Amino acid sequence: MTDPRVALVTGAARGIGAAVVDHLANDGWRVVAVDICADVAGAGYALATKDQLAAVADRWPGRVLGVVADVRDRDALASAIALAEAEFGGLDAAVAAAAVMAGGQPLWEMPDTEWDALFETGVRGVAHLAQVAVPALLRRSQPRSGRFVALASAAAHRGLWHLAGYNAAKHAVVGLVRGLATDLRGTGVTATAVSPGSTRTDMLDASADLYGLPDVEEFARHQLVDRLLDPREVAAAVCWLCGENSSAITGTVVHADGGFTA
Repeated sequence: MTDPRVALVTGAARGIGAAVVDHLANDGWRVVAVDICADVAGAGYALATKDQLAAVADRWPGRVLGVVADVRDRDALASAIALAEAEFGGLDAAVAAAAVMAGGQPLWEMPDTEWDALFETGVRGVAHLAQVAVPALLRRSQPRSGRFVALASAAAHRGLWHLAGYNAAKHAVVGLVRGLATDLRGTGVTATAVSPGSTRTDMLDASADLYGLPDVEEFARHQLVDRLLDPREVAAAVCWLCGENSSAITGTVVHADGGFTA
């Protein structure tokens, strides 16, 4: 019997990140679930709580460990990686799902606090995870099948009104993944991005607030599936990329967007 594969997931207390944790744990993975569990200046809505992170871990006793850590703090992420190796024996996949939403005005009116929130959490946080997770992925013996998966967005591929900063941050995630995949050439470790469309999450609620929309359902009309996505649908794509059978996919983007960018 082979040992369970091990993953670390950021942004894990709710939304797509929590759905990724649930999917992996249900498939027998061991997971370190990381979330800041605090609000971020520049993001004008409440982020996940310690209780939400604990609820995710409590669903999977013995399989999921919840860790409160800020992706903007590389040392904190390094400690979470060390925990994965100490408790579960190594690392096979890292999923960068932590991000925030900010915007609602033209770029020239956007305050620096919002720009900083988008890039410090959603881009630097991804880079920090890669910097500490990739060495752990490479510590697995050959032939290895390590996976680094970052959550981008349909916003990385299409300009959105009054969300130029968010567009830029998610575009940066795609560029980071392409460069990282090139650095990983021949190692057995892959790097990919997943770009969701409008998904039923707290972040989508925040987006509706930015636009002054009374109902998030109005976003559904932009997608060929004619509905909002469920976080579990996006998680299914992420988790397939984490698996050993995704070895042909690297340096590219999987569009789990319901046809948003078709």
